[in-house]
Amino acid sequence: MAVKWIGGHSSSILCLDVNTEGLVASGAERGELTLWDGGGTPTGQLQLPKADDVTSMVFSPRCPTRLYTSHGETITLLDIRSLKEPIERFHVNEEEINCLSVNETENFLAAADDSGAIKVMDLENKKVSRSLRHSNICSSVVFRPQRPQSLISCGLDMQVMLWNLQKARPLWTTNLQECETEEDSSQSAGQFFNPPLAHCLSVASCGNIFGCGAQDGKVRIFRVTGVKFERELEFQGHSLGVSQVLFMPEAYWLLTGGNDGKVLLWDVSSSVGKQQKSPAKSLQRRKSQAPASTRKDGKLNKVASNEHARVLPKLTIEHGEKVNWILCTEIKSSKMVLVADQSNSISVYPLPKP
Repeated sequence: MAVKWIGGHSSSILCLDVNTEGLVASGAERGELTLWDGGGTPTGQLQLPKADDVTSMVFSPRCPTRLYTSHGETITLLDIRSLKEPIERFHVNEEEINCLSVNETENFLAAADDSGAIKVMDLENKKVSRSLRHSNICSSVVFRPQRPQSLISCGLDMQVMLWNLQKARPLWTTNLQECETEEDSSQSAGQFFNPPLAHCLSVASCGNIFGCGAQDGKVRIFRVTGVKFERELEFQGHSLGVSQVLFMPEAYWLLTGGNDGKVLLWDVSSSVGKQQKSPAKSLQRRKSQAPASTRKDGKLNKVASNEHARVLPKLTIEHGEKVNWILCTEIKSSKMVLVADQSNSISVYPLPKP
């Protein structure tokens, strides 16, 4: 059974984040923002102006009291010690923001919005340094750990893109629909009605492995090598769209949440972990060892897609409500997953130890 954190919101909770000191922030519809201690007690609340939905929030990686939030087309920087007055407000996006990401050195912030634009702000000069673009709604953007100039994005155009801030064009692009193999297509005739619109991204702590969740219920794991990325693994994660993916700090454990009301824990280390030390060399070895048929246009796609039958969740949480956000944190020396859904409460579930 889940422990419920209640009393912080009157509307559906849309996003969560936790700082290095274990303080949790939640954002909800109608501009509601709440801070929680590790025991689930609200410690601070704020009503943001215009009552726009709080769609994303991210704590500063360098200063645990600084919190970036997006509501409508606005980004607000708050000091959680004094919520009343924002430190700064930025209005650089033209449509509703879906996702924020701040790089590890906190000199760049990326904001992805409904127009498909990704506005990258130079936080030192407080102005837009890059404007990147998808052809449809950009649902997620994330800076890569250990690579402060590199970010990944995905959107409802079914595109996943790798960017470097020194260039205005993507270094590499993959269309999730085009990278399906013939076998995949024949097995999923319903995909025409359920295309792989890309909803969410998470990058593992190594910075080279990332996961993408899509509307077709599949989770795809990619490896970045240099200026491109290739699919390592693909598996059917949920019976409905995948709304959240989250790599845990421990190597290659991945949490996913879906519109089917489930939260699942996966261990993908057997597929990607062996290559952690030298990704480029080991990928080359895999290519040379792979059957000739898999080295053609689809590269390792068929190998990867056939592996999904062997990928089973380590843990299944029957949450029962469509998942809006998942967050992993430590409470009283135990790993917990916090789940936000259509309700005004946060559900807390224990996780097994690695």
